[in-house]
Amino acid sequence: MTDSDSDGPRLRHAVLLDYLPHGRADDDRPQYQKPPLAYAVGESDFRLFETVFEDEAEESIGDRVVVEPAEEREDIDRVRTIEYEDLSGGAQSELEYAIEDIVTENEGRFVDFYNDAQPITLRLHQLNLLPGIGKKLRNNVLDERKRGKFESFEDLEERISGLHDPKSVLTERIMEEIRDDDLKYRAFAGREERAE
Repeated sequence: MTDSDSDGPRLRHAVLLDYLPHGRADDDRPQYQKPPLAYAVGESDFRLFETVFEDEAEESIGDRVVVEPAEEREDIDRVRTIEYEDLSGGAQSELEYAIEDIVTENEGRFVDFYNDAQPITLRLHQLNLLPGIGKKLRNNVLDERKRGKFESFEDLEERISGLHDPKSVLTERIMEEIRDDDLKYRAFAGREERAE
């Protein structure tokens, strides 16, 4: 999520998916010339990043770092936005777990997707973007939210018959949006300006 101090800059955080203390394996330079780097996923929009660290940085998978603005970064020389295919194998393996953690830690934000989702076209609703949600289940969510806002994932499961594990449904959709650049509609994984 993006944080801000009342008089400070807006911070954009990312979670480290893989940390390579000796740089990329495909970097042909001598090891002493290769800076440590990491792959990370943004907490607010699920953009993917490659971060190049200063030599003395000690980071671990799961660490939370500031990627924007540049002047607020600690121990990071450069950040660039990358695509899913650019991630290391380790980062790809870790990605779904990191997304699950982000969704869990920001439950209110993601429950509000169910509360606030709107039609995209006359025939397509934002809720239909979620795996396993067809017309009947979508209508159940829309009818039930008229009775009152959903307060949690547990509340969603209790009130919507047939909606099992709404958190995993969101995680699956976010993964799909990250992996597939050609999706026509996106609800979570943005493609904003590139960080440098």
